[in-house]
Amino acid sequence: MGGNSVDIYVVLGYLFIAFLLMAGVLILFFYFSRKKIIQKEIEKKILEINHQKELLRSVILTQEAERKRIAQDLHDDISSKLNVVSLNTHLLKTPNLSDDEILEITDNITGLTQKALESSRRIAHDLLPPVLEKFGLNAGIEELIVEVTSSKTVKVNYLNELKFQFEDTERHLHIFRVLQELLNNSIRHGKATEVSIRFSKINDIETCTYSDNGKGFDTSNNESQKGLGMKNIESRISFLNGTFSIFSKVNEGVKVIFTF
Repeated sequence: MGGNSVDIYVVLGYLFIAFLLMAGVLILFFYFSRKKIIQKEIEKKILEINHQKELLRSVILTQEAERKRIAQDLHDDISSKLNVVSLNTHLLKTPNLSDDEILEITDNITGLTQKALESSRRIAHDLLPPVLEKFGLNAGIEELIVEVTSSKTVKVNYLNELKFQFEDTERHLHIFRVLQELLNNSIRHGKATEVSIRFSKINDIETCTYSDNGKGFDTSNNESQKGLGMKNIESRISFLNGTFSIFSKVNEGVKVIFTF
């Protein structure tokens, strides 16, 4: 009887030790599993932060490139012309000029002034297309398509099923610039002859679907995407709190879907 009692206590002792070991194993398992999950979350956040940094860097580089282009345009197209206008104005002070000489100089001044005005309008248009500000995004896109198709080398099919809010100029400018960049890529790099742009609601989300029949490219090649200004496009979509997806294969055109 006494022996059986001792055996029971021994068995209970072993069971208790086994229970403690199992509990310890479970605790360690959950600890390391949790640690692994946290580590993966940290790695994910680091990737997201690095991606945001890359987008921000792209925005800064794009802004600097735009500033440089505008400065170059101001110097080449306007400053140089105004310098010549100034020289011609001083020539008018030359004594004993004939009527023909005066007429030639004034014609030069008038012509150069007109060209300088045209250049200033073009630069202002590049910064913010007037039709976009006055008549909204839909009209801005239609004008952009007219400009693009004027060369007759590319056809653009445009369909808009959305109603853009007129006062949303800042957001609309980002969308407009994205389409500008995509059209530029399709024509210059993709050599496309046909482009499709469609604005619609997909799952109640405002979406633009863009595609072309150009040369396409390998989407796994990061250098190709950098060269095509995709980071600039993605950064603008990021400002719109939207999503951006691109599908392409060599010789199979490009398809871009972005939300805003």
